[in-house]
Amino acid sequence: MKRRKFLRTAGLATAITPFAYKGISINPVTNTSILAKLGALGSFTDKIMVFIELNGGNDGLNTLIPTDQYSNLSIHRPQVLIPENQVLSLSGVSGTGLHPAMTELKQLFDNGMVSVVQNVGYPDQNYSHFRSADIWASAADSDESLDTGWLGRMLEIEHPGYPTGYPNPDTPDPLAINLGSVSPLSFMGSGFPMGISIGNPEDVYNLINDFVEPAPNTPYGDELTYIRKVMQYTKVYFDVIKDAASIGQNLSSLYPAEGVNRLADQLSIVARLINGGLSTSVYQVSINGFDTHSAQVEMGDHTQGAHANLLGMISEAIFAFMDDINLMGKSDKVCGMTFSEFGRTIGSNLSFGTDHGAAAPLFVFGKGVNPGIIGNNPIIPQNLNISADVDMQHDFRSVYASVIQDWFGLGTGTEVLNDSFPILPIFKGVSGTKESPGRNAFEVGNFPNPVHTTSTIQFTIPAAQITLTLLDAQGRAIRTIAEGNYPAGAHKVTFERNGLPAGNYYYLLKVNGLGVTRKLLIL
Repeated sequence: MKRRKFLRTAGLATAITPFAYKGISINPVTNTSILAKLGALGSFTDKIMVFIELNGGNDGLNTLIPTDQYSNLSIHRPQVLIPENQVLSLSGVSGTGLHPAMTELKQLFDNGMVSVVQNVGYPDQNYSHFRSADIWASAADSDESLDTGWLGRMLEIEHPGYPTGYPNPDTPDPLAINLGSVSPLSFMGSGFPMGISIGNPEDVYNLINDFVEPAPNTPYGDELTYIRKVMQYTKVYFDVIKDAASIGQNLSSLYPAEGVNRLADQLSIVARLINGGLSTSVYQVSINGFDTHSAQVEMGDHTQGAHANLLGMISEAIFAFMDDINLMGKSDKVCGMTFSEFGRTIGSNLSFGTDHGAAAPLFVFGKGVNPGIIGNNPIIPQNLNISADVDMQHDFRSVYASVIQDWFGLGTGTEVLNDSFPILPIFKGVSGTKESPGRNAFEVGNFPNPVHTTSTIQFTIPAAQITLTLLDAQGRAIRTIAEGNYPAGAHKVTFERNGLPAGNYYYLLKVNGLGVTRKLLIL
């Protein structure tokens, strides 16, 4: 077995002792260094992304329901379809609604804090849970196997040489944290996990305190010795995380009681670590149960059942988490997104469930997103095979590329993803301390919006080379509105509709390579 795979599957490679909160034990430690860090939080501007994995394959058609396709949906999924009058409408959106269990997520959407990307998947869908999950984690093609993860590669590019020389004064905290006993493939670098996992404490305590049997003189023993060295190394992050957990507090009263919502329990820990001063930029949590081949809904009430319970947990957990982040004053720097290894079939089965499918929507949430829906509802034909899938509209790696470029501000993502993928207008603009000091030195907006015939786009910038590009709802460039060298100050450019059909559009202003997107609605 390859060392990196052994590290990942052994679970010990980067698991550290958890703290006593929401079922995880904490040993409070007083540490003046973290108190000093808390005093400096006002100048901390790094962006944070929280990834929520929906294990099992989420049924997108019963999560984000295309009501404009309802008549054909009723033909193909009579065993699971939500009654049309129970679907939650979304502000400013027609023909699409949410599952009735997701009232809190609807509120976030209506408040402009959710961006939905429709029909996300990849070409040549693989229907194995394990293989498809690895494809998502590694950002590989369906016929390609990679043993590094996309987040691991991203972090490795930003932190060459890791773990040698880490932690250090510039990077005192873990680069990434997973709540789980096994380090995810997505965190794997070229030879070392780029993040740590909060897992089972017993094995970690034994390793830290040297309560272990000598490793045998075998190839397995060599690998075991290596793992123990890794564990001894990750001990350096142990006190930092305990301190953050003991100093940081949850401020929101919206979390359910401990043990009621397992996703909310995890997100409350993430929020607590953020409030405790960790500079970690990537967190990953997960929730199981989405492989709903049977009993997805209750026979007599399709709004209830296993899937409704899961969606309710997601909605409640995200809402409480974002409330917590807002009360901490950190909503400008924290976003999150859901993902699942695949969607479900268009048709339901006779067991009141659905089977492994292809594309599905995902949700990106936070103050930093462009609110709305990117993409179109899937087309549900009247006649189709029982195993028919939702067609892919957006490659999941376009979402990753958008996170890399427009949230973390780390360039196009081509080096991380081993190819170039279209950037989607998910985020309001480029952020992150990796950009130049002038990244927030320009403003952009337009009036009127919505647009009938013309609109004036106004922007204030330093002296710079700029391009102003119109994008369609899928993030594809339609036309260049303006470009050239502009002096410092305020500028106005007239946008002409020129026969464009009604719908959602975006314009992207790039100033010396830094990009900001804004939504433009044509009526």
